[in-house]
Amino acid sequence: MAAAGPQPPSSPSPAVNPAAGGLQPTGLAHIWRSRGPAAWALWPLSLAYGALVALRRALYRLRVLRTEHPGVPVIVVGNVIAGGAGKTPVVITLVRHLQAQGWQPGVISRGYGRITRDCRAVHPDSPALEVGDEPALIARATKAPVFVAPLRITAARALLTAHPGTDILVCDDGLQHLALARDLEICIFNSDGVGNGFLLPAGPLREPWPRRVDWVLHAGAPPAGSAPNFALQRRLAPHALRADGRQVPLASLRGDPVHAVAAVARPEEFFAMLRAQGLQLAGAEALPDHDDFNGWKRFTDKRLTLICTEKDAVKLWPLHPDALAVPLELWIDPAFMAALDARLSVWRTAPLSSPSA
Repeated sequence: MAAAGPQPPSSPSPAVNPAAGGLQPTGLAHIWRSRGPAAWALWPLSLAYGALVALRRALYRLRVLRTEHPGVPVIVVGNVIAGGAGKTPVVITLVRHLQAQGWQPGVISRGYGRITRDCRAVHPDSPALEVGDEPALIARATKAPVFVAPLRITAARALLTAHPGTDILVCDDGLQHLALARDLEICIFNSDGVGNGFLLPAGPLREPWPRRVDWVLHAGAPPAGSAPNFALQRRLAPHALRADGRQVPLASLRGDPVHAVAAVARPEEFFAMLRAQGLQLAGAEALPDHDDFNGWKRFTDKRLTLICTEKDAVKLWPLHPDALAVPLELWIDPAFMAALDARLSVWRTAPLSSPSA
């Protein structure tokens, strides 16, 4: 069913406080946190956006636009909000769980932020600029086959051809990529939830919410909707990683000023988590999400330890191999994994038979 268009809100949503010690949101990120005058001024544009979203869904429902299934189970991990919701750590966790359960998963992605436009394999040492920082991190963290392409079904075909033993696919992002048929949809929400509840550009929503998905994972309060929802928590690992893979305990960095840099959607959360670990930040530098660091200059005292996110490290290490990357650890409600295992059991006993939808 096509999603209904946005309706005028009856009351404003509560604003979300920025992370303690973090940066104040600016620009659209600030507007999206509440239903203030700027959001209302943009709201008419969201009506036009919502009409286009509904039209596109209708074209797929009427089979004017084609949906294709690759022939093995497909799990889509995505979100309905613009910006980061924490999909990549969930993808990594899912892939590792699948591997532990005896599956041979592959990962497909668009490869956001890369300079290439073709379909290509992603290896643990692939340059992030050519494959995207998130696919590069997934390949490094899981060693699973990863392919990127503008069309996810193209990536799926190429991956299954190159790795015919692959028996399940995880799609990193793609909730709105309706050309790829899927068997399970998981929607991720960060602590901001749906923000002010408006569609783009007045709010953060890529499509109206609630919408039908199989499961919801949420870092904050459960969002509205009928889908089963499960809590997740993100925290920093107790160690940082060197470029050669060696671990450095975070406790050993306490007492010495460090310079933190982050090119992620919510850098203030990373900085706040570092401070919560007792690290003294002489600098906390936020760059645009997916920045390639090619234009970034290390202006601070080079004697300061440079610390970054694990996603940024795949781009920063070739330029600054002394940087330390702090991995993000994920806790997911055990009930989610139990539900996933039950679904996997069904797929094992009743494999998909049709490659097309």
